[in-house]
Amino acid sequence: MKMHVHSKRTARTVAVVYTELSVAIKVLLFFIALFFAVQVSAQNPCIAVDNGLIIGPESHGATKMRKPVPYPHVREADVMWAQRIWRTLDLREKMNHPYYYPEVPNGGLMSLFDIIKGSVLGGCVTAFDNPVLDDEFKVKMTAEQVSNLLISKDVVDVEDPFNPGTYRRDTIVTEIQSSDVLAYWIKEDWFFDKQRSVMDVRILGICPLVAKKDPNSGEAIGYRPLFWIYFPQLRPVLVRHEVYIGQNFAQRLSYDDIFTKRFFASYIHKQSNVYDRSVSSYLTGLDALLESEAIKENIMNFEHDLWHF
Repeated sequence: MKMHVHSKRTARTVAVVYTELSVAIKVLLFFIALFFAVQVSAQNPCIAVDNGLIIGPESHGATKMRKPVPYPHVREADVMWAQRIWRTLDLREKMNHPYYYPEVPNGGLMSLFDIIKGSVLGGCVTAFDNPVLDDEFKVKMTAEQVSNLLISKDVVDVEDPFNPGTYRRDTIVTEIQSSDVLAYWIKEDWFFDKQRSVMDVRILGICPLVAKKDPNSGEAIGYRPLFWIYFPQLRPVLVRHEVYIGQNFAQRLSYDDIFTKRFFASYIHKQSNVYDRSVSSYLTGLDALLESEAIKENIMNFEHDLWHF
């Protein structure tokens, strides 16, 4: 009888020790996981400060916690019509000024290029090379390659101020600033989802353009693309940066919001075609703008013609 009671006490003791040990191991694993999560967060370039630019959470509490709203799921079998479009977003147009200003980060507000630049150099967004001939996001660029791309060195002859009439070679280093970016290329897919019965759009990529100047006269003769950015990868960064629109500072919209709401003016310079040619390759001037409007109207008419009123 005594041995039976002793066995029960031993079993209870073992059970209590096992339970306490399990709880202790769970608590230890929790703190270990929390420690590594803090370390990863501290090393995440998307929430760091690089070159004086805030790349991640903004100063406002509601903004720093935001995440991009996921797109509705679309099955490939439900896409009954699709068209790929390339647009040019000119920052000199009044409606596009929120993407251009401020030229220098001010009060937590930054221009779109400063956000892209800081994100790429910080390592949380990947830039893709060869933007003129390849917009399929194939050739990745390192942060060092992007940094070298944004800096140009020109060798010029400068007159020696202490010896007039004598010239010496000097190197002028110029870095591309936010004010130098005058436009963006936007690559997007338009499609009709028969499951939801809606015409929808997805922005796939964005490419900043700077002025291309004549080396002799210094006059602008067009645009020079820098690199492509895969837009879905950029969305988590854009949603954490607010943009100032109009005179209402209480209207807190992020860059992701204004892209989603299509708050920009643009013209179509290319649509998917068997020749892979742009509008400017067969039309110029006013005819090119009319062709751009015709492409836009055809997309709207496709959805409109599906219904009877």
